[in-house]
Amino acid sequence: MDQNQFEVTRQDHDDVSVLAIKGFLDAHTAPEFEFAIQELLQNNRYKMVVDFQELNYISSAGLGVFMGFIEEVRKNGGDIKLAQMNEKVFKIFDLLGFPNLYEIYKSRNEAIQKFRTT
Repeated sequence: MDQNQFEVTRQDHDDVSVLAIKGFLDAHTAPEFEFAIQELLQNNRYKMVVDFQELNYISSAGLGVFMGFIEEVRKNGGDIKLAQMNEKVFKIFDLLGFPNLYEIYKSRNEAIQKFRTT
């Protein structure tokens, strides 16, 4: 996968939507990720899990996508939970204090289950 490639796929598990992101999330690819989240919001789907398993890189523009939507998502009773981050990506999130703002899980299923218990 070359450096400007990015892919987002969606799977719905009842009322929880999982967005699996793959490749490089940066200024060039952030609009595609924004579109995927906007589509969920337009369909009143506010419980989201973002699966980072195949994400190789995230820039500040990619991080900004999360900050751009979290208020609206939580205002509507939902949340964005993060799952399966590699160590390199986690370090970027950690450096910017994101673990204080977002719940981060080792597995996609663990994140989905958290919506069931809250």
